Amino acid sequence: MAEITVKQIGSPIRREAGQRATLKGLGLNKMGRERTLQDTPEVRGMIRKVHHMVQVTEG
Repeated sequence: MAEITVKQIGSPIRREAGQRATLKGLGLNKMGRERTLQDTPEVRGMIRKVHHMVQVTEG
């Protein structure tokens, strides 16, 4: 299965609680953190919810 790398580039300060929880679900909770995740529809949905705070690299 393909993998994607997600990097947090935005702060969760003054964001909705759901967006903060989504970042934690992705394994991100500090600026600059990166995680390599499986490219699944569930992960893509989480990324879509916080797309303004993350940077995605495919491959």
